[in-house]
Amino acid sequence: MSIKLLLVDDHAVVREGIKSLVEASDDIEIVGEAGNGEEAILKAAEANPDVVVMDVNLPEMNGIAATQRILSHSPYTSVLVLSTSRDKACVMAALKAGAIGFLGKDCHPRELVEGIRAVAAGRSYFCGRIKDLLLKDYTKRISTDSPDPVLPLSEREQVVLQHIASGRSTKETAFSLHVSVKTVETHRRRIMQKLGAHNTAELVRHAIREGLVSTW
Repeated sequence: MSIKLLLVDDHAVVREGIKSLVEASDDIEIVGEAGNGEEAILKAAEANPDVVVMDVNLPEMNGIAATQRILSHSPYTSVLVLSTSRDKACVMAALKAGAIGFLGKDCHPRELVEGIRAVAAGRSYFCGRIKDLLLKDYTKRISTDSPDPVLPLSEREQVVLQHIASGRSTKETAFSLHVSVKTVETHRRRIMQKLGAHNTAELVRHAIREGLVSTW
């Protein structure tokens, strides 16, 4: 089954470039495009895409607000931000809005396709510079924090959360831990309940905050 993709960018030439790139992939189908945040919300409601490639600097409504609105109505849609803005505030705002991937517009074309596939599978995906930014931010915060926070998770649940936040699929996690897919899904459901999380992005943010993402 093809990945249904919605492109959101206010520059037609950028959308055309992305279309040319992904249309060469047999597993990605473009189901719509939008040039501003308001239009993105309407197109997402119509097309119900698996993935939205979202720019941040958009007219009428920015990509952060549009992401939040789209995901509030379509929780099974994944958002991959593709932006020239890669400062800490922008990245954190995108994660808070629910995006689970972030790439700079100067990324390699292969990275974009890999990112689309990753977030479609519910895995996080960040370019190297964003990973460095998140790691530096975490390192800075733990150096000023007092006692380590205590997670309301069992040891096995923490391990499963590490796998989720590191971008591993449910099948990959099950294989690595030598358990069934159903067991991993049960752990994931309990983790989300304990943390009050509603999507993968919130799990990723929690793992970053608690220093559980050892692969970054």
